Amino acid sequence: MASLPDHAVVGWHKKTIEEVFAELGSGPEGLSAGEAVSRLEQYGPNSLKEKPKRSALAMFFDQFRDFMILVLIVAAAVSGAIGEMLDAMIILAIVFLNAVMGFIQEHRAQKAMEALKKMAAPYAITMRDGQTRSIPAASLVPGDIVALEAGSVIPADLRLVEAASLKAEEAVLTGESLPVEKHTNPIDEDELPLGDRLNMAYSGTLVSYGRGAGIVTATGMATEMGKIAGMLQDETEVQTPLQRRLTSFSKKLAWAVLTICVIIFGFGLLRGESPALMFLTAVSLAVAAIPEALPAVISMALALGAGKMVMQNALIRKLSAVETLGSVTYICSDKTGTLTQNRMIVEEIYLDGKLQKADELSRQSGLDEMLLMGFVLNNDSRYHESGWHGDPTETAFCTLALSFGLDKRDVEGKYPRVAELPFDSERKRMTTFHAGKIADWQKGLYFSLTKGAVEGLLEKSAFVITSAGLVQEGKETIRAVSEEMAAWGSAFWDWRQGNGMPFPMRPIHPK
Repeated sequence: MASLPDHAVVGWHKKTIEEVFAELGSGPEGLSAGEAVSRLEQYGPNSLKEKPKRSALAMFFDQFRDFMILVLIVAAAVSGAIGEMLDAMIILAIVFLNAVMGFIQEHRAQKAMEALKKMAAPYAITMRDGQTRSIPAASLVPGDIVALEAGSVIPADLRLVEAASLKAEEAVLTGESLPVEKHTNPIDEDELPLGDRLNMAYSGTLVSYGRGAGIVTATGMATEMGKIAGMLQDETEVQTPLQRRLTSFSKKLAWAVLTICVIIFGFGLLRGESPALMFLTAVSLAVAAIPEALPAVISMALALGAGKMVMQNALIRKLSAVETLGSVTYICSDKTGTLTQNRMIVEEIYLDGKLQKADELSRQSGLDEMLLMGFVLNNDSRYHESGWHGDPTETAFCTLALSFGLDKRDVEGKYPRVAELPFDSERKRMTTFHAGKIADWQKGLYFSLTKGAVEGLLEKSAFVITSAGLVQEGKETIRAVSEEMAAWGSAFWDWRQGNGMPFPMRPIHPK
């Protein structure tokens, strides 16, 4: 089987499922064990490859390649030769401090590739010889069938062959802050951007909702994530604006000092002074003219800036890169999602006729408690060591409930889910059915919870739950509140950023 061409060349998103199976020599039963071994030898393991790492010693000595640093080393040597040992030691200390700062920063930033590797899935559920197996993700090959479920990391680039309310978070590749709903239909468009290939799933992205399956179309460095890793490694070294100015300044200063020293040395000889004395005088003048503190001051300023950026989880490979960012005048971005944290927070809640901040809820109130339980029961998020994983809206609900001591895992044990109607784009609602009794007015042994678009919920609702019980009035007020909260979003964000926007309790008027 020949090597597979690039996504853009093949156009996997344009092909039907049957065409993809035929081209990859696979089918719904997956590959045979023997064929999988053969393809693994052909394509290599499904992992990101790194160039050989530079040793710590090599990284340290690279810090001395700057022209200004070389001038300082020469100045220190000359100072020592003429007996100015204190000056020589101070200059060498500054040079060494600068090298240590640069080395520490570059050593930290060498973890960029490791960060990408951590995003890869350790295991994958695949079909081999018609049987479901859990195998190391590194063993996946083109043609494998991979099962996907909520919370799982996609282990390779896939053409989806099954999608049941499947959504994926692709912010790492596309910058899109919200999960993308997937399907299996072919998309007959050329040169389609990654974010619009809704029948594809990509290595390193996360399944946030639903379930599905896909056939592997690319592994390892051939995946979209692999291309990013390749760009990181093939990056060429370029000088920052500050480095270019410093290099130019250093050369001009060196030539100027050398010229003045030669002139003084020449005039001294013409006056009949001793050549040895004039040489020492010229060298002393050269050492005094070199601003040996300049590299140290610049390095300290850049180190402080890099330290602040590291606290914000930014990887800085070179100290000088901090200055490069400071030289940026405009940042062009095609999506607002590129600049978001890809997470949501519950800020306001309208409950029982009152608009309030989310942290003003109280579990002492039966209605508040019921709302929080609804948040976590009608929810597919899962908790991992790194936090809640799933749809950003659902994880925000779980985080809020947990802040009030209500753990989704405990609530699910008390009110187990017995059935569900997944969210879909037509119904625009998600419904779950649970065993147990959640309210005194509940008549049966089971209850259901539904979340979705306000308009659809109001249309299907017969009553509104309040502290006074079930009432029929209040729907129009809820609709008006929903519209006003949506319109208030941008102004509320200004307030969150500290721009002086008054918050929050604006009057709610039914329309």
